[in-house]
Formats: sequence, C-alpha cells, structure tokens
Amino acid sequence: MKKNNLKISLIQSSLAWEDPKENLDRFSEKLETLYGKSDLVVLPEMFTTGFSMKPKGLACDSGILDYLKDHCIKGGFAIYGSVMFQEADHFVNRGVFMRPDGSSAIYDKRHTFTLAGEHKVYQRGEQPVIAAYLGWKFNLQICYDLRFPVFARNTQDYDVVIYVANWPVPRINAWDALLKARAIENMSYAIGVNRVGTDGTGMDYNGHSQIYNVLGHELLTHPWETEGIETVEIHKSEIEHNRSKLPFLEDRDEFTLN
Repeated sequence: MKKNNLKISLIQSSLAWEDPKENLDRFSEKLETLYGKSDLVVLPEMFTTGFSMKPKGLACDSGILDYLKDHCIKGGFAIYGSVMFQEADHFVNRGVFMRPDGSSAIYDKRHTFTLAGEHKVYQRGEQPVIAAYLGWKFNLQICYDLRFPVFARNTQDYDVVIYVANWPVPRINAWDALLKARAIENMSYAIGVNRVGTDGTGMDYNGHSQIYNVLGHELLTHPWETEGIETVEIHKSEIEHNRSKLPFLEDRDEFTLN
C-alpha cells in the first residue's frame, strides 16, 4: 500500500536514567494514545536508557523488537528510535525502524560521539540505511550523524531524513541550524526528535524536536521544550512539486563515501 500523505508523530520525552523497564512502561503509555491516529511514531535516541556509556546489563536484545512490533501492530503505525543493543560480543547504538507488518530496517549509528567516548563502547555502523514504508523512503540517522552532511547526501532520492537524538542544551543552536540545513540541501523532509530533562551525568536537554519541509520551513510553529507529543502531516506531492520546480538535486557532485 502507498500513501501520498503521512501523519508523523514525534514523542519528546524525558528518560529515566539507565532504567529500561521504567522507560518502556512510559513509552507504552504514550504509544497507546496514538493507536489508530498516526502512520509513523518517532522516539528519541537510546530511548530505553538515556545516552549511557554503560551498556552491560542494560543493552537490549531481540526482545526490543517484540516490544516495538507489538505496538506497531496494535497501533497501525511504524516506529523509529534507537537503543543500546548487544550484538554478539559487542554493543551498538542501534536504530530500529519497525513496520506494522512486523518487518524492520536496522541502522547502526555511523558517527559515534567521541566527545563522550561513545566510540570506545559502541561499535560504529558502516552504511546508511534507507527504510521503505507506504511508498516513502526514509533515511535513518542518529544524533551526531547530523553534523556530517555527506553521510546524509541524497543520492538515493529519499523523501525523509530522520534524526533521533540526545542533543544537549549548550549545543541546541547547532541542532536547530543543522536539521534545517539537511532538509534544504537534500530537498527532503527532515525530522528531528530530541529528548528533554536531565540525564545521570547532569547534562540538560531541552528538546526542539521539529519537522522541516523541503524548503526548510518549520512545520511545528512554536518553540517546544517540554514533554509531549506532536503529530504533523507531510505530503509526497510537496516533495514532487518542489523537486520539479527547483531541480537542484540534478546538479549534485559525483563522489562516494569510503
């Protein structure tokens, strides 16, 4: 099935520090309010724990897929968010795009955040991942990836780039500017979902979750720095119209990532 218009729900939430059960219970309550009301729900980065560098005993296993699948089936929507995940003998910061038919796309964060030592704890991914859903293409990204535009470069004619994050208050201006830039330069919608609250290291977060259209216009028209859920409708016809009228992507330089 294809849909020309999609309802996208952003869940901007505080996170219980290193407490998967508490977070999963909280998100279950939030997800249940969206049953039958959305096509895609986006959660923050590491939504089961917060941005912790202590995955032993806290990292998800395949059970997180069952959790997401259950809500997707009951809600009739897809979900994208990231979790710390144990993969064989190592850990990854794993983005999961779960569809309501039970299929999923998996993206492991490419740009681990060296400033916090993430590269010492989590093995980085290698390739970008495009998730197909309802006739749309979604480029899956996680937090620090936002600072690296080449990795999000729209060579695959995707429709939407999604960033899930734990992006702190001191650098929130960069979040706002870069998310908008990713939409404009790729002629795509750009979705960013950040957390709020304070984590176990004392770092503060103030959200600023947002959706930008292909021209860089905000679809949420108010500053958003509190917990809550916002749902916005996006339109395939808007992408097609603007790419036809403004064929900037046809002038892309040719190169590939190492």
